Amino acid sequence: MKIAVSSYSFSQYIGKGLLTQFTCIEKAKELGFDAIEFTDLQPPEGVSEEEFARQIKAECDRVGLPVSNYTIGADFLRTTVQEEVERLKKKVDIAEILGSTSLRHDATWTTPANSRGLKNIVDGLAAGIREVSNYAAAKGIRTMVENHGYFLQDADRVETLINTVDNPNFGWLCDMGNFLCADENPAKACGKAAPYAFYAHAKDFIVKSGNEPDPGEGFFQSRAGNYLRGTIIGHGAVPVKQCLSALRRAGYDGYIGVEFEGMEDCIQGISIGLANLRRYVNEVYGE
Repeated sequence: MKIAVSSYSFSQYIGKGLLTQFTCIEKAKELGFDAIEFTDLQPPEGVSEEEFARQIKAECDRVGLPVSNYTIGADFLRTTVQEEVERLKKKVDIAEILGSTSLRHDATWTTPANSRGLKNIVDGLAAGIREVSNYAAAKGIRTMVENHGYFLQDADRVETLINTVDNPNFGWLCDMGNFLCADENPAKACGKAAPYAFYAHAKDFIVKSGNEPDPGEGFFQSRAGNYLRGTIIGHGAVPVKQCLSALRRAGYDGYIGVEFEGMEDCIQGISIGLANLRRYVNEVYGE
């Protein structure tokens, strides 16, 4: 079982100018990760996305850290489905340059105006996703959706979407923490997600009841109004070890990606989280 880190985990230092997407590669290697996952690339001024991807790939090769996944935003309801399909095909091309064999994209962040649920829109979403996945398959790249973005956060909704797409090249990026955004039990939800998992994120949250006073800065609200704050893996309410057990029972042996979004110093938070996660992996997988 190999452990990766998302470039998103370094956002705190990137925002302060202490790191860049490029320099976090060497930092990830220094911290002891087996691979690095990139979120949407942010090329320096005057550098194309394609050229920046080539630079990233060269640096990863230099330090001996493969790109485990390319993660990008998407919303098939924001524009026409076909417009989003064409945009995502270009992102598949970027994943190919990076040397990643997988790409995660969202399905939608938009709550449908004419439907309260998934039933009336799932076929349209699935058609666009299927076209992107077929394009990626020809390049040896698997695609997936994450439980992410409130509307498609619930395990049952994501499972419905994946089964409607019905493409062996399309699966699930199972984010252990994000289920809390839809007020679901992460371990129970991971049990549903595990058979479809192509990739997994380990993430932790501190949780406070929506009946309690607003805890203030750093917290956001779940769909039901509970308060969540990102924290170090092992310091919050997400049963990470139990989620790993659900993945193992389903035969998952891919990457586990650390995604840190806490208020703690990100290097300290990532380091402690990695140590805790390695211990959980050893206990569950015997590695």
